[in-house]
Amino acid sequence: MRMTLLAATLTVALPFISAPALAQTAPAAAPAPAPAPAPRPTLIRGKVTSLDGNVLTVATREGGVAVVKLTPDWSVTEVKPVSPDAIQKGSFIGTTEVDKPDGTGMSLEVHVFPPGMKMGEGHYPWDLKPGSNMTNGTIDNVVAGVSGRTVDVSYPGGVRHVEIPANIPIVQFGLGDKALLKPGAGVFIGAMKMADGTFMTNRVTTGANGVNPPM
Repeated sequence: MRMTLLAATLTVALPFISAPALAQTAPAAAPAPAPAPAPRPTLIRGKVTSLDGNVLTVATREGGVAVVKLTPDWSVTEVKPVSPDAIQKGSFIGTTEVDKPDGTGMSLEVHVFPPGMKMGEGHYPWDLKPGSNMTNGTIDNVVAGVSGRTVDVSYPGGVRHVEIPANIPIVQFGLGDKALLKPGAGVFIGAMKMADGTFMTNRVTTGANGVNPPM
């Protein structure tokens, strides 16, 4: 799931001006250039060092420190382990996976979205590990076996056949309490990098009882 898929980045409403009068007086004007793509969020994985008001400090998995400024409306998403039975036909899931030799996917983790929530549909590169991808979509078909499951995940423009081993993390998203952000808690954050080198976000994903966000 890209970070927009996790709703972990800032949602910014850009005002616009409609000027029909200008269009009437200059019908032959050249079309405006396409808008620049929105900046991509930085994905931060690590453990909480401290939470001081609306400033979260994270010791990142790369060995550095990230200072994350939380917007006034910030919230916590909690991941909880669920049974593989949560992976059902019609479920909307995200899965980090890598290519198998035959071109299909081998899942490294699965996160199940709550009913009715769909974010970040598609298949695209991901940075959990080198060569990994993220696939977000609706399960069309599930075949359960002794060693796991195989699923077909559909999204706009494609279908991905993915093998889900029995021993990988499978979690579900839900609303979390800010009190979960204690020192040592594992976090996953999509944040916009600011000019001063700090980051800003409106959402932090974490887990209780030592559960780390696997994505």
